[in-house]
Amino acid sequence: MLSKRLIPCLDVRDGLLTKGVKFQNNQDLGDPVEAARLYYEAGADEIVFYDITASAEGRSLFLNVVERVAEAIFIPFSVGGGVSTVKRMRDVLLCGAEKVSLNSAAVRNPGLIAEAAEAFGSQAVVLGLDAKKVPQSARVPSGYEVVTDGGRSPAKLDALAWALKAEKLGIGEICLNSIDADGTRDGYELELTRLIAENVEVPVIASGGAGSPRHLLDALTEGQASAALFASIVHYKQYTITDLKRYLHDHGCPVRLV
Repeated sequence: MLSKRLIPCLDVRDGLLTKGVKFQNNQDLGDPVEAARLYYEAGADEIVFYDITASAEGRSLFLNVVERVAEAIFIPFSVGGGVSTVKRMRDVLLCGAEKVSLNSAAVRNPGLIAEAAEAFGSQAVVLGLDAKKVPQSARVPSGYEVVTDGGRSPAKLDALAWALKAEKLGIGEICLNSIDADGTRDGYELELTRLIAENVEVPVIASGGAGSPRHLLDALTEGQASAALFASIVHYKQYTITDLKRYLHDHGCPVRLV
């Protein structure tokens, strides 16, 4: 059985590590480069870095921060936020990232996924999918709607339908974030996670809501995710990555122990 991956998420705003709740009321927490280094040394399997306001502000992400983070760690590293062209993806990869996450730009231009997969390979292309629970309808039969621009703009697009379309276009994995659960520490949105994981062939990363080791276990087992993304529980030193991995290992979940 493949090991499950534990992935700290570094949200960056104006060059600083930041964290909010449901994409709002962010607090700055310090240097993302130092945080990335500490998490790498603590045993993180990968790191995800998001420039959380780049898309909403219509600008490119901070490549200098990407370069500094890439120099500090030696594990796979994914970058998202403000990436809207294949050229920009190439810039990010040349700065040292192994993967690029496409979110708002891919919703507006789905062909970008196919272009990116052809240029760099599917393994380098991640679909960042932010979803919010809404009443089921003909337009959103799953009851989960895609939201873009850092949670600001409803896309009028069904989350499951978008995941399936993106898979056909060539994405290599999906980072699935629940807007409703994000930053709450009340647990992942397991219904959403399982819905996507059961219907796609690519790996699904559960994101949004981690508050305890049990939440990670639930996402990786009941939610059928291949990896768990988290932020608050390690940013605020509630748990270490070693704590999380030991708990998962002791409960029969395969992880790479440090």
